[in-house]
Amino acid sequence: MCKGLGLDLCGIARMEALLRDERFLSRYFTPAEAAYVRSKGAGAAQTLAGLYAAKEAVLKALGVGIALPLREVEICHAPGGQPQVCLTGRAAEHLAAMGGGHFLLTITHEENTAAAAALWQA
Repeated sequence: MCKGLGLDLCGIARMEALLRDERFLSRYFTPAEAAYVRSKGAGAAQTLAGLYAAKEAVLKALGVGIALPLREVEICHAPGGQPQVCLTGRAAEHLAAMGGGHFLLTITHEENTAAAAALWQA
């Protein structure tokens, strides 16, 4: 059963400038996410934009917008590379209070924009 759907876009050029901002990275991304972005070389800004869009899409699916810390919505990856949602802290508590569930997540990039859609299921 679908409990929520979220969609978000993020400009890649915007993230290009923020790649070198350690304060930004540590505020919104986990150490594992930051390492994943850095491992992408020339595609780092595109990856960062995709992760940021995915975090916001998850919070929109939960119906809370950015009321919960983005750092508590970690985008991890299955062995095959599929993006997955790993919630911690208040984000995990909110999900539990809302009856739990899991997310399906997709991220895409095209020219100067990254997009993500998150489907919250019971």
